Amino acid sequence: MKKIDLYILKKFIGTYFFIVGIVIAIVVVFDLVEKMDDFLEKEAPLKAIVFDYYLNMIPYYANMLSPLLVFISVIFFTSKLAGQTEIIAILASGVSFRRLMFPYAVGATIIVIITYLLSSSVIPVANRTRIKFENQYVKNKRESGLEDKHMQISPGVYVYLYKYYSFRDAGDMFNMEKYDGKRLVSRLSAKTIEYNEETGKWKLKNYRQWDFNEDGITHTMKNGNEMDSVINILPSDFKKERKSHEMLTNTELQEHIDELRERNVGNTEEFEIELRKRQASPFAAYILTLIGVSLASRKTRGGMGLHIGIGLVLSFVFILFLTVSSTFAVNGGMNPILAVWLPNITFGIIGIILYRRAPK
Repeated sequence: MKKIDLYILKKFIGTYFFIVGIVIAIVVVFDLVEKMDDFLEKEAPLKAIVFDYYLNMIPYYANMLSPLLVFISVIFFTSKLAGQTEIIAILASGVSFRRLMFPYAVGATIIVIITYLLSSSVIPVANRTRIKFENQYVKNKRESGLEDKHMQISPGVYVYLYKYYSFRDAGDMFNMEKYDGKRLVSRLSAKTIEYNEETGKWKLKNYRQWDFNEDGITHTMKNGNEMDSVINILPSDFKKERKSHEMLTNTELQEHIDELRERNVGNTEEFEIELRKRQASPFAAYILTLIGVSLASRKTRGGMGLHIGIGLVLSFVFILFLTVSSTFAVNGGMNPILAVWLPNITFGIIGIILYRRAPK
């Protein structure tokens, strides 16, 4: 790298971390003002507020806002270089615009590596402490029961539960069927089930049990008011913990997705989107850097203010695009990979168009 490359790289990285520091300070202040009443009402310890909550919140928001902050950083210092005619001098000296992009690409690569490592392993671990603090001192509800839950608990054994109540570990309309190949062997149903934590057994109330012969005809049937049974399921299988997908590392996310698929549980979209988003989001730094340099390298009468205004609009459109596509993937059946990569692809095309129109 030449001196001009190191000069631009230092400007890029320095501006990025400076803006990150300013934005995070503003976020912390606003968050503290918003949650101060909760902290005082629930008597949250000062040590827990600082170390368990805010210390773990800082990397979360820094990483979440990273694409926006990269764009603003590039726009900010590149507009300043263009305003001081430094870009014109560099191009006039024989340096091509493509060569000018080299230190920007190096800076974007550094940010991509940092954000990927944070999102894949560091932030999920920090989220466990942060979300635990929120559940105790801010939020009133930690987890919710699932509805219309289907799952395979072992080969050939399928369970269905209409609704689960997490606050009392009980559910309504339970049904368990056992198959030998395609033949139904037995069926067990109960109006309600309750989990006994001490014994590790489920109490089935108003139950009925059928055994079928090889012709599918009822061989035996019995019913009763109550029955204790050992079933290969846990209350956690019917609960959805708040932001549970944010507390798993990439390896744990993939293992959890594989487990859900193996048990035919379904509802993997939220976890798949989280995993794919962690893989795709860091690369937004390359795209937004390309757009930022292409926009801000031209000296205009509007100066830095015009460039920053355009940059902010494009950044918020990018974040909105990513949010909308992720929502479609969860609720509309859109492919998770396409959902998280579509904003990158779309803005990548915009970046190429702006790059070709940039001053050479």
